[in-house]
Parts: sequence; C-alpha cells; structure tokens
Amino acid sequence: MTATNVTESSPLFGLVTHQDATALGEKIWTIGHHGLRFTTATVLGWIGAMKFTAYEAGAIQGLVQSSPLISWLYNLFSVRGASVLIGTIEIVTAALILLGAKFPKAALAGAISAVFTFLLTASFLLTAPVWEQSLGGFPALSVLPGQFLLKDIVLLAAAVFLAGDALKRVTDEK
Repeated sequence: MTATNVTESSPLFGLVTHQDATALGEKIWTIGHHGLRFTTATVLGWIGAMKFTAYEAGAIQGLVQSSPLISWLYNLFSVRGASVLIGTIEIVTAALILLGAKFPKAALAGAISAVFTFLLTASFLLTAPVWEQSLGGFPALSVLPGQFLLKDIVLLAAAVFLAGDALKRVTDEK
C-alpha cells in the first residue's frame, strides 16, 4: 500500500489508523508550538537578565564592538549601559512573546522583535572573530564565540515561525 492509498480507517505504519495519526500529529504540533513560544521567551528573558551583570556586559563587549550594526552604542553608553539597554530589549521581547499566547498583537510585536534580535546576533558570525585559526579558519568555528552564536540561527528560525503564526492569528481576529 502506498501513502497515496491510505484511507481514513486504514492502518498507518501498521500501528494506528490515519485518523489516530492525524490526531496525534495535531497534539504533537500543539505541544511543539507552545514549547517553541515558551522556550524562545525563556532564552531571551534569561539572556536579557544576564545583560544586567558586569560579567555579561564584559562578555558581549567584543561582539558589540565588532558589529557595524550596533558598535555605535558604545558612543552613547558605557559598556554596562549598552548591555543593560540590550538586556531590557530582550526582556521586553520575551514578555511580549509570552503575552502572545493570549494576545496575538503582543505575539506579533514580540516575534518581530525576536527576528531582529536574532538577525543581529546571527550577523556576529560574519563580523566577530569566530573562525578557529588553529584549525585553518572557515568552516571551523571557535567554541566562543562561534559555536555559542550558531544557536542563534535556529532561534532566528523559531522567531520567524512565531512571527508568521502571530500574523496569521492577528489577521484571523479581524
């Protein structure tokens, strides 16, 4: 039997009916969808809160300085002040994503902010010294900051998904 011949009552993979598999798929999708929302918010909120410490302000200094997009922050703020500003944006973004579970417009604002946040941090892969020279450079990523930043491309994809979902929810409200 081919996949195109599966009917509503025929077994799928010989274990469950097509209808049961569809219902299970919906439940798994819902869990994954909410999990993506809450884990993205958790990462943003936690990392944002860390930006209020001197330790984290110093840890991001090289990344911020190497970025043509945000290095100007150090012309306006101290290292600690710039870190607090970045952390505040990340915490507000996390809060909007969490509020977005109930309020689609908050979800959209938070997801768009997250998209910009992760586009910016993913851009550090192009601007910061992330290639391990002892291994020949590209494509060998250094542990810090290279491999640390690599997760941001996955978080960017999560933010894009959440933005699309929120936009759909906002337009469905009308």
